[in-house]
Amino acid sequence: MKFYIDNTHYIDTKEPMDISIALSASDKNPRAWYVDPPRMEPVRTEHYTGSVKEGGNVNFRNIYFNPHGHGTHTECLGHITREVHSVNNVLTNFFFKARLVSILPKRISRENGDIDFVIGPDQINLSDFNGEALVVRCLPNVGTKLSANYSNTNPPYFDLSCVDKLLAAKVEHLLIDLPSVDRENDGGVLAFHHAFWEVPKSPNFKRTITEMIFVENSIEDGDYILEIQMAPFQNDASPSRPVLYRIQKKS
Repeated sequence: MKFYIDNTHYIDTKEPMDISIALSASDKNPRAWYVDPPRMEPVRTEHYTGSVKEGGNVNFRNIYFNPHGHGTHTECLGHITREVHSVNNVLTNFFFKARLVSILPKRISRENGDIDFVIGPDQINLSDFNGEALVVRCLPNVGTKLSANYSNTNPPYFDLSCVDKLLAAKVEHLLIDLPSVDRENDGGVLAFHHAFWEVPKSPNFKRTITEMIFVENSIEDGDYILEIQMAPFQNDASPSRPVLYRIQKKS
């Protein structure tokens, strides 16, 4: 179905490009922050078993997972505030103008000898940006992102000074294919999270961060319409399904 953005441009909802990673009860499910793989288990009581395979009438399973550690999720400032604000209350619009950019993080050496891979502000050009969402695909873009265990691997992250560029360009929604915008071991500072949400000075309740996406190489850098589908959990983060739509021109 075609939906017109203006008099000459439209998106076709029958041509979605899903950039989420599905949650599965498998050790091949991506994970971070030292959590075990997700579990999906039939409910078993004295009255019934929630598995058709085991003789039950229906499949009726409990699911055990962590939104932050088990795949694509969208989070709000409630991730770092004393009061756990719900992303379900923050994300109330679901379609946004978005730009997809591919960036190769820079290799840097830290004073203690550690090697980091960091996205710097000079790698983000938003001079002509007039959207609301920025989608970042890190290079190299390999299929192992679909099943990676990021725990204790020091994945790439954003330099704190990138925040100034994002806020100047009025980016409200940041999507990345990393487990975090911040360094894995930063002593719990989470500097980028705090700066992006302007916590504690001027907490911003509109902005979201979506982590652990996966953008296929066949999707070219450029401008799109982004839809963020999200499970309505009353929690600081929720599993989500971001979808891109190509902006097409009326012939």
